[in-house]
Amino acid sequence: MTQWTSSVGAPQLARLLGSPHARDTVTPLGGRRTPAYRSLADRVRLLVLEGHVPVAARLPAERELATALSVSRTTVAAAYEALRAEGFLESRRGAGSWTAVPAGNPLPTRGLDPLPPEAAGSVIDLGCAALTAPEPWLTRAVQGALEELPPYAHTHGDYPAGLPALRQALADRYTARGIPTMPEQIMVTTGAMGAVAAICRLMAGRGERVAVESPSYANVLQLMREAGVRLVPVAMAGGLAGWDLAAWRQVLRDAAPRMAYVIADFQNPTGALAPEEQRRELVEACRAAGTLLVADETMSELALDPDLELPRPVCAFDPAGNAVITVGSASKSFWGGLRIGWVRAAPEVIRTLVAARAYADLCTPVLDQLAVTWLLNTGGWGESLDIKRVQTRENRDALVAAVRRHLPDWEFTVPRGGLTLWVRTGGLSGSRIAEAGERLGVRVPSGPRFGVDGAFEGYVRLPFTVNGAVAEEAATRLAEAARLVASGATAAVEMPRTFVA
Repeated sequence: MTQWTSSVGAPQLARLLGSPHARDTVTPLGGRRTPAYRSLADRVRLLVLEGHVPVAARLPAERELATALSVSRTTVAAAYEALRAEGFLESRRGAGSWTAVPAGNPLPTRGLDPLPPEAAGSVIDLGCAALTAPEPWLTRAVQGALEELPPYAHTHGDYPAGLPALRQALADRYTARGIPTMPEQIMVTTGAMGAVAAICRLMAGRGERVAVESPSYANVLQLMREAGVRLVPVAMAGGLAGWDLAAWRQVLRDAAPRMAYVIADFQNPTGALAPEEQRRELVEACRAAGTLLVADETMSELALDPDLELPRPVCAFDPAGNAVITVGSASKSFWGGLRIGWVRAAPEVIRTLVAARAYADLCTPVLDQLAVTWLLNTGGWGESLDIKRVQTRENRDALVAAVRRHLPDWEFTVPRGGLTLWVRTGGLSGSRIAEAGERLGVRVPSGPRFGVDGAFEGYVRLPFTVNGAVAEEAATRLAEAARLVASGATAAVEMPRTFVA
């Protein structure tokens, strides 16, 4: 059985090798100071580490790549051999060669768990992309839920598909967005993670291939790993241009994944917003390939620039309802402590998901559902969103300005929505910066958390969760962490004793 899950053609790899991603930190191919094979190997290695070439992607044959690059086959063979020696390439006779990450480089496990409240006085937490509750709307929603609770208290409280009132309110919201939806197309879940977990259990068994954006949301990637699926990464387009449709078509054709998971709206971690035409084309490509497309909309309502016109939802291009399953959540739009998510799909899919739920978490807490129902039916949802957008936009602008002042070598494109900034760390190890930063009192997740098998070592993710003096101090500590990593002096770092926001 082969170990590769996707492939990169010779023309595609040649194009990537000539891109700025490969040129930035590597001597030009065939340059005077570096042998041609070494320069080629370094470029391929960099493309793998930054996720532009997926891990477990089959590379073209030596002769094909030599022709595409206009170099000798000997040069390509030597480069492949160097990559094999370094652990970035594996080969087997008859199966070809595919990219890898060296053994002994485990994925980092710290940086995304919420910081314990008692540590907030000394540590700035940039690990969790979640804001505080938009008051007074949380209190009002809970009070409204308590007023509606008595009739439900006289029942068993078990609603596997969700409360009928909430299913209706969510269906009405999709209909208002131009997507006619019935309550029978909605299942309420325990957060978006509960929704994705339910879909994975039903649609993608152990060993099945699931295509994911590269980078993608770290917690979903880990959920899928633990479910035993084979992740097939598909590189995002450069900047914030959304998806690379050519790469998606090739993966759908070569890997034939059972399912694909995407975040079209202000993607986590990059902040990319997929244009409408890309959404249409990806739905058509998945339908043609027989691949179920799961569209995560948890960030869809967090547009931060007032003049931004949002594209239609991914499910708008699947009128028959048999190619796209949509996931939504109140956790990012409202508050992470309100664990309400949902699935929108064809009625028969919803019925199957509900039936399978009896062996998982049974149902979602009634009081939380009543709170979200109250918000949706009273206008509180929209008003709280207005508060959250203003707060997030201010946080984004403050964090961007602070990082530019203190870390001018770090590279990023400012997203127009969402909660995260995806930052290239000037050629330094994101994992080492995260480690040094934690000792200095600032927690950030490193890039490999968001890739498959160790990609994106040169990145960190910064959420829009701090403002003012806190943003300034966070950037100052990150700059010190970067300085220590660059000098190799991270061992002596100590955490500051206190920090007052």
